[in-house]
Amino acid sequence: MRLGYWDGPHDRDNPQNWPFGKKVFHSVVPAGMALVTTMAGSIYVPGHDDVMRTLGVSSEVAFLPYVFYTLGLAFGPMVSAPTSEAFGRKIIYRAGIPFFALFTLGAGFSQNIASLTVCRFFAGVFGSTGLAAGTPTLTDVWVPAERGIPMALYVTAPFLGPTLGPLIGGYVAQSKGWRWTQWVTLFFTIAFLMPVLFMSETYKKQILKRRARRQGRSVSGSKRTFLQATAFFMRATLTRPVHMMMVEPIVGLFSLYVALNFATIYNFYAAFPYVFSEAYDFDLGEIGLTFLGMGIGVLLASAGIVLIDRHFYRKRFQKARLRGEKLAPEHRLYIAMVGSILLPVSLFWFAWTARPGVHWISPIIAEVFFGAGILLVFMACLLYLADTYGPRYTASAMAANHLLRYTLGFVFPLFVLQMYKHLGTGWATSLLGFLNVAMTPIPWAFWFFGPKLRSMSKYQSE
Repeated sequence: MRLGYWDGPHDRDNPQNWPFGKKVFHSVVPAGMALVTTMAGSIYVPGHDDVMRTLGVSSEVAFLPYVFYTLGLAFGPMVSAPTSEAFGRKIIYRAGIPFFALFTLGAGFSQNIASLTVCRFFAGVFGSTGLAAGTPTLTDVWVPAERGIPMALYVTAPFLGPTLGPLIGGYVAQSKGWRWTQWVTLFFTIAFLMPVLFMSETYKKQILKRRARRQGRSVSGSKRTFLQATAFFMRATLTRPVHMMMVEPIVGLFSLYVALNFATIYNFYAAFPYVFSEAYDFDLGEIGLTFLGMGIGVLLASAGIVLIDRHFYRKRFQKARLRGEKLAPEHRLYIAMVGSILLPVSLFWFAWTARPGVHWISPIIAEVFFGAGILLVFMACLLYLADTYGPRYTASAMAANHLLRYTLGFVFPLFVLQMYKHLGTGWATSLLGFLNVAMTPIPWAFWFFGPKLRSMSKYQSE
């Protein structure tokens, strides 16, 4: 049997022909996973001082379980995303959840900082499955013209998760102690992640292989030896994300831009308790509430993306279709152009208003614009990569993106408190603003040079 083709445009096994409700279910479940696993990272931060007291460690050491969870999110997709391209999406989801829950449980019972750090790291590794396979799953299920709204709702989840984490964790740590931040994570795990057991396979390659086996037909390439299959897997999947990041400018530059933005977010999770306690004498619960500004910005940007998709992108898509043409992926970049302006403006705004004598609402409003800008840029990146590389290579492209952004998210909090204490809020945040200014031209450059770069790509969408 020659794999790679559906039995016509109305093949019922094709996820893009599934009933609408089933497609929505397979979009909501990855979003729920992304919400919980990203919330699990930041929910620890308000318990930082309690960890120092109960485990007898310094402030810097008490941050290790937080940053190593982020490091787990960085390295997990390096295996799980390419594996989903080799063996399908469903097995990735089902394999990750139980181990995520077990290591979160272990973190809650940890009696020393070493075991807490190790458990948090592996919780991040196995919790990253929803982040690694979520975008490819939605690419499997929705055609490009329908993809904008589901993607917008999905992408909102990993931004709301870290925003809700300090809010929930602040009150939990204040009243119950740091261990309850892990118990609360387990409660959310059960509520949001159990539906994954009812998911179907969405990856075309695996669906066609299984159908061929059910029909008693041979599957091309199935007679590889174990060593040959292992060598192929290592060469073609595990190394692919790094290779794409190095040789594909679209993947490398967009990943670097998004990574800087994510690092800034994780910088804020560590810095906000210091900034708002010093400037406004906020307690843990009040500091958690300050993250709502970023969450409101994310929600506003998500609503804006939906409106742009319905009233702008789809019209252009339909016009191109009537002409017998394919709409270029560069039309996904409009929202990134807006976000590239909002980000540095919001960072400089926050830098010079988060101080005594200026009302606390001003830096919170700056957060709103920052949250909106970061979602707009990330959403454009996700859609641009999905439209450019298609179902076959999107997971690897996003794995490269994951690796870089969560690696920087791991590094930045290690020195953020020292940076803010020595430079002050104004210049420390302005430094991030200047770095963001340097990244601003990236989406604009892709608008002009993207078609040429795509024509040179060996991973061009089929």
